[in-house]
Amino acid sequence: MDFSRPQLTDDDLAFRDEVRAFLATHVTEDVKRRDRATGDNFDEGVHLALGAAGYLEAEWKTEADGGFSRVRRRIWELEKRRAHVPWVTWGTTAMVARSVASFGSPELRDEVLPGVFSGHVRLCLGYTEPEGGSDVATCKTRAVRDGDNWIINGSKMFTTGAHNCQYVFLITNTDPEARKHKSLTMFLVPLNSPGIEIQGLRTVDGDRTNIVYYSDVRVDDKYRLGEVNGGWTVLREPLNVEHGAVDANPDGLQDVSIMMHQANFMAVAVDKAGAVVGRSGSIADRSVAYRLGRAAARVEASLSAPSIFGRVALAQAMRDVSPDLMDLLGSASALPIDTDGAIDNGASDYVYRFAPLVGIYGGTLEVFRNMIAQYVLGLGKPNYSPPVVKT
Repeated sequence: MDFSRPQLTDDDLAFRDEVRAFLATHVTEDVKRRDRATGDNFDEGVHLALGAAGYLEAEWKTEADGGFSRVRRRIWELEKRRAHVPWVTWGTTAMVARSVASFGSPELRDEVLPGVFSGHVRLCLGYTEPEGGSDVATCKTRAVRDGDNWIINGSKMFTTGAHNCQYVFLITNTDPEARKHKSLTMFLVPLNSPGIEIQGLRTVDGDRTNIVYYSDVRVDDKYRLGEVNGGWTVLREPLNVEHGAVDANPDGLQDVSIMMHQANFMAVAVDKAGAVVGRSGSIADRSVAYRLGRAAARVEASLSAPSIFGRVALAQAMRDVSPDLMDLLGSASALPIDTDGAIDNGASDYVYRFAPLVGIYGGTLEVFRNMIAQYVLGLGKPNYSPPVVKT
């Protein structure tokens, strides 16, 4: 493994400075405060500015197609993270846009992709259902063909960003009699369609997500992605990206694991806790020093775990480290960010509330542990049947 520091050219350094200046201009303290208040993790003004400056298109495209070079892509990703750019909606948009490019008709690609690059078109994920849990293939939302249209009925949970998006990447069931992976069809449904109702939900960490109801929603067949009942093929790549089950690039210019953005909050919280106990002198207490050192070690270890292993390690570390930090810092650590008297400006409190959600994004930790057991360790499929009772 090569741990050497990349040598940046003068042009790359100039690009870094340009990006920093741009983000400092647009991602202001007002933007950050507004984002915390809404929980949207999206700011339309910032997003449109990114599109107008060409950053969205450059991030989405490969270098061969006119996008960022590998070095500049890494610079861009790190600077966005340092500036706390509201990012979730662009993450889902970029993911879905690749499926549109691969499986959409020429008409649909022309309708959607230019607006994606300008920032005017945003895309969200319509996967989870109220009773479906992490297994998206158990989809009950029905799509029934009616000539050149489809009629969709059902509901989806955790459709984050739907209220700021123009389309939803929707899993539907088009053959209830078929096996569950052979019954799915994907659509890119316009969210201004009659019969769609979006209701906001606030999570425990203050983020906003949505439940979306579909009542006799009529969708033209041009919005279908891939073959009828072939939705699993369309869905597989975005799910792999979300799960972190993608091959690492040999140049090392990427995050070691998925969820590194979220893990950065944990690293910041540990640093702030260290500063507090250092100033107070309580670091002289060996138990305090041990617990703080243990937290730092857990963070570093989880940040170094690759791919799907990192997905589990980061989420579990957040769950374990955050309550220990709050215990070290005392009751004032329970005050949220920007609150008078918050001992670490709410850093450990935020990680504590954020940790359960990181453990379910893209599937629960139990699902990911089963994936590791089945596909990496070769232990076979988990058996959920009840134990045999001997009489």
